[in-house]
Amino acid sequence: MQSEQCEACGQLIKGLSKTVRIEGSTPMKVCDRCARLGTEVVVQSGPRTVSGRTGSGVRTAAPPVRRKRDVFDFIGDDIVEDYADRIREARLAKGMTMKDLALELKEKEHLIRKIENGDLIPEDSVRKKIEAALEISLVESDGNQDDLTKAGKTETTLGDVILVKRK
Repeated sequence: MQSEQCEACGQLIKGLSKTVRIEGSTPMKVCDRCARLGTEVVVQSGPRTVSGRTGSGVRTAAPPVRRKRDVFDFIGDDIVEDYADRIREARLAKGMTMKDLALELKEKEHLIRKIENGDLIPEDSVRKKIEAALEISLVESDGNQDDLTKAGKTETTLGDVILVKRK
């Protein structure tokens, strides 16, 4: 048996490798430890022969499962902590039921319920649909970038303050 190298950390894989997609990358063969960093991908193989006759042999992929977001999903816009309350309050203010909102967003009512209960952080595509339908904002805006880019305004940085002493 030929040992494989983990495409994420570079260690030799002991045992079976797992095929995982980490943050939208192409599927990679990784070790068990690195497999936790992404979502496992079901690899489909072409038709194969079984017992000398042609069989379907193709594994059908399960329907895509919505996953909870991981740490790397938060690098972009940060979703507010009270997103569930904001969505519920905006929905009720518009006089909509969860079913009404789900129909408008073309999503399942179960998904809306999980988001409103705070059990699931909405993916960006669903978050944008919710924001548009309820006319609310669910992301925190970071004012730091604007302060640094305004013409004529600069802030003191650590590099301006410290004096590096070299031997």
